[in-house]
Amino acid sequence: MNKIIEVTDLCRTYKMKGSTKIALERVSFDVYEGEVFGLLGPNGAGKTTTIKILTTLLLPTSGKAAVLGYDVVKESAKIRDKINFVYGGERGVYGRLTACEYMHYFCTLYKIPNKNQKDLIQQLLSLVGLKDAKNQKIHTYSKGMVQRLHIARCLINEPKIIFLDEPTIGLDPIGARLLRDIVKELAQKGITVILTTHYMQEADELCDRIAFIKNGAISLIGEPADIKESCSHLKLFEATMQVYDISKLEQEEFLQQVNVQEIKAPYYSVSFQVEEDAANQEKLTTYLNGYGEVIKIEKRDISLEEAYVHHMKDVG
Repeated sequence: MNKIIEVTDLCRTYKMKGSTKIALERVSFDVYEGEVFGLLGPNGAGKTTTIKILTTLLLPTSGKAAVLGYDVVKESAKIRDKINFVYGGERGVYGRLTACEYMHYFCTLYKIPNKNQKDLIQQLLSLVGLKDAKNQKIHTYSKGMVQRLHIARCLINEPKIIFLDEPTIGLDPIGARLLRDIVKELAQKGITVILTTHYMQEADELCDRIAFIKNGAISLIGEPADIKESCSHLKLFEATMQVYDISKLEQEEFLQQVNVQEIKAPYYSVSFQVEEDAANQEKLTTYLNGYGEVIKIEKRDISLEEAYVHHMKDVG
């Protein structure tokens, strides 16, 4: 596959009250054509800064970044008409316009010939499931409908790359599912998607590869399955048990990432991690019986969210 984004030793610093804040520190990664590439990390880790540099909205302090073979600093004008982006939330829409009016406005900005606009708008609104709502005022739209309209808008210029910065934030499960289905369809059409999200299940479902970024640096890059495999030394268990003292169980240092969910008091589902040398099911049952009565215990596979928490555990 062809490299469509190349980032090498990218740095970005800010001057703040006499001191220097490092937003990005020697970030390097490549993205391939037609790939859904996830950039995941806590708030303030550098995700949005990276996207702003790649979309030519922000200059790097040092290092290099090329998008579609063009340098983001020296050839930014050649990049802009070949990419587009969507930020999470409801920013950037004009509520008093209908979807059709909104799309016509952006078609004009993108210099789409008038004779082509009607068919293009119909096609894009159909793609995102808004054809039947095309004449509604946008202020009547749900958050999910607004986000789908953003997707339609960002496709007007037939971009090679779309940057989606937390596109499903604040959406209900149905709205989020519809948006994920649209992302899958875009990927099938060969459009490269750069995705940031705090929803690990979403990243696991959509992304071909994922980069973890923390404290302004890339800490890990790989396919979701490989990232989960990197935590194979952690053994995960889930127990159904009658718990006598929940607070003591949650504070137990021998168990990691303890999560207690009530089934029906006094019965609870208890999930936890242990290191490999402690992953003896019989011994764990005996150990947990000190906090209650174990009814069932079973080993389970690690999720991307749990792998993420493990890799980010030293982030303050």
